[in-house]
Amino acid sequence: MSLNEILTSDLKQAMKDHDKVKLTVVRTLKSNLNNEKLSLGRDLTEDDEIAVVNREVKQHKDSIKEFTEGNREDLVTEEQTQLDVLMNYAPKQMSELEIQQIIDETINNLGASSMSDFGKVMGASMPKLKGKADGDVVKSLVKKALN
Repeated sequence: MSLNEILTSDLKQAMKDHDKVKLTVVRTLKSNLNNEKLSLGRDLTEDDEIAVVNREVKQHKDSIKEFTEGNREDLVTEEQTQLDVLMNYAPKQMSELEIQQIIDETINNLGASSMSDFGKVMGASMPKLKGKADGDVVKSLVKKALN
């Protein structure tokens, strides 16, 4: 079942259940997927869909961070609830151990040894981790491995 079919099914169920949070999240995600399809001028691939979902996840995480800094706990709670629903559609994220193994393998393959090789390691690691790992986590693990 494609992501769009899953979202349509969940949209109907959220309407029946009067689940306003899930309804909002699903409608927003469907809209963003449709906008991406229109901007690309073609049907979305699975990678395109994952990119849209990950963009939404990142946006919610950034909002939570900003609202936390602004002492707006009411908005933090609302964003966190929406993020929890959205995570049902995001691809399963790799553990730090799995990410570290890929980074170590990349460092060995490139012969990287210092922070001057940071860009090379990130450039070679990210395609393997795209959609499966948070870029900030990868960045911190690469820095730790090269130090």
